[in-house]
Amino acid sequence: MSNVLKHRLFWPALALVLLLVSNLFFSSDFFNVRLQDGHLYGSLIDILRGSTPLVLVALGMTMVIATAGIDLSVGSVIAIVGAFACLRVSELTDQNSVGGVLLAVGLAIVLGLVLGLWNGVLVAVVGIQPIIATLILLVGGRGVAQLITDGQIINVRSDPYRTIGAGYALTIPVAVIIAAAVVALAVVFTRRTALGMLIESVGSSPTASRLAGIQARRLTLIAYVFSGFCAGVAGLIYSSNISSADGNNAGNLIELDAILAVVIGGTALTGGRFSIAGSVLGAVLIQALNVTIYTTGIPNNVTLLFKAVVVVVLCLAQSPVFRSKVFGRFRRKPALAEVAA
Repeated sequence: MSNVLKHRLFWPALALVLLLVSNLFFSSDFFNVRLQDGHLYGSLIDILRGSTPLVLVALGMTMVIATAGIDLSVGSVIAIVGAFACLRVSELTDQNSVGGVLLAVGLAIVLGLVLGLWNGVLVAVVGIQPIIATLILLVGGRGVAQLITDGQIINVRSDPYRTIGAGYALTIPVAVIIAAAVVALAVVFTRRTALGMLIESVGSSPTASRLAGIQARRLTLIAYVFSGFCAGVAGLIYSSNISSADGNNAGNLIELDAILAVVIGGTALTGGRFSIAGSVLGAVLIQALNVTIYTTGIPNNVTLLFKAVVVVVLCLAQSPVFRSKVFGRFRRKPALAEVAA
């Protein structure tokens, strides 16, 4: 039991279970999942589908943080990629053209990779601090998205494009399948090859890894490019789900939730060891918390405060130092005779 309590995923998993169970007091059919018109419906399915953009962004953020970096620009990347994709789709003669939509999606993903490469070059090649380098795109990226949309909300009427965020395949939301595929790809490359260990070595000690012959700059560059890719795919899902592009509000403050999901999952902000499963769990936990807040009818003016309280409690529960200080007070002190023996 002691080993279970010490596992990095125990407390996030427990918090997720408690959040889900608490919804039963306000919605008795919360756990009901039904098959209707060949699609799975239910609150749990909604949580999974709603968490996909954050899961993707948190996944990319995990790789960046593992290299002792940070990416504050993911929200702006979501806005830029979503705006670019919707602009391309809206310019099609036939918006339901599968080939035209696939081309727009492909170019949008390439744009996400380029934006990630921009951050990587500033950090790994130019040598700018990650928080400053990505802050540039955080601020300027919103302006780029506004330029793409000309300050307006671009609406599209494309069934193929809407399938990305709101469609179903094999009764499962397409967005969930896309997110699962990207997560599986990350797991294969970081846990089935030496790439994950090399990234951890760069985050633990860039100097030592460089002296050991590890290409620290190249790995850092790869991490930021992957983060741009994940944010780009999240931008496609986000804009597809609402069939429009809002350069001002799309992905707003998602970088904070992504960092929070990574921390909840047990990845240290100082770099080094990381947990993909923990980041995914943290993202789903945050989405479950948002749904729980809505279900319980908590007023909007105290939503952020309630969310902050839950997160603080969870982070404290994860801290071994905090647990030892709190629960150590209740441990039975050995008697004098036991000590002498």
